[in-house]
Amino acid sequence: MRYAIAVLLLLAVAAGGWWAFLRDDGTASTEAGPQAGGPGGAGFGAQQPPLVVVAPVKRQPLYDVVEALGTAQANESVTLTAKVTDTVRRVNFEDGDYVEAGEVLVELTNQEEEALLAEARANLDDAEKQLARLEDLSARGLAALSELDVARSRAAASEARLNTVVARLRDRLILAPFSGVLGFRQVSPGTLLTTNTPITTIDDISTIKLDFTVPEVYLASMRPGARVVARSVSYGDREFEGVVRTINSRVDPVTRAFTVRAHIANDDGALRPGMLLTAEVVMDERVSLVVPEHAVFQIQDRAYVYRVDGERIAYQQQIEMGVRRFGIVEVLGGLEEGDLIVVEGIIKLRDGVRVRFDGGGEAAISDAETGKEPAARS
Repeated sequence: MRYAIAVLLLLAVAAGGWWAFLRDDGTASTEAGPQAGGPGGAGFGAQQPPLVVVAPVKRQPLYDVVEALGTAQANESVTLTAKVTDTVRRVNFEDGDYVEAGEVLVELTNQEEEALLAEARANLDDAEKQLARLEDLSARGLAALSELDVARSRAAASEARLNTVVARLRDRLILAPFSGVLGFRQVSPGTLLTTNTPITTIDDISTIKLDFTVPEVYLASMRPGARVVARSVSYGDREFEGVVRTINSRVDPVTRAFTVRAHIANDDGALRPGMLLTAEVVMDERVSLVVPEHAVFQIQDRAYVYRVDGERIAYQQQIEMGVRRFGIVEVLGGLEEGDLIVVEGIIKLRDGVRVRFDGGGEAAISDAETGKEPAARS
């Protein structure tokens, strides 16, 4: 009998110690909060309010992103060929040279054309002298008008023949059609060129055209001028920014996708035609109210946060959610900028309970009143 009484006494002491431990621990349980003295925590068996972290609701830039793969193309790209069939006399460039528009790249043999040019110039000079002599005689009434007309026709024909020879000479000069970077040289002095013989390539890479396909579902929201961020595996995390320039007029009936062309500035020549790039199209840029994603909890199909009022009472506040981005949630309704919400410790709370703030809580209230960022926790 005495042993039974001793066991009962030990159990009673243990139970009392456990009860004392629960009373001293402000975060052990919140189930008896209202019955143990209400929000103020007064009365027998009162517990400290749960400790939480709060922060004001802020506005932040948000945007939607469409990802795609695209192929880089030069702004202008041409394979140079000759207009006439003849032999190469001189090559004035090397592989990979940068040339300006109009620069002479290749000269073809032109001895015959030079001789014809000299003949045409001599004929034109003679015709112009004859015309000047007859105009002087006609002014003094010593030459017939018919002779003057013949001299004028002869001078005009001589000038036309000269222009023809000059044009044939120009056809024997291969010029750079625009400024750009040359490819590999495909000819040498003495090569017989035909109109189908490639000489080299020239690419204007000051601007890169990036073509990529986007699913049809984004057709209504895709707009020229949208910002594009492109990346290449060759350059790691480096970003190349551009804008959407053109949206194709047709949707592919097989893939149900449409092609978008973006222009990317390439002043340093880092990007080359043919490169595979990942593109992110930034659409619907806006500034919206946001809250941390871990501050939101679901009850059935509705979303809530705990909003804290001036009396430090936490209330469940239903919100209308927008998009989720990188750990934050867009708030379309239910909160105002500057409202204090619980961002840590929501698992301890229920609707209408009084809360305690950590060391940054007072600063968070002050910042919410002044519109500043919340103070960092120590």
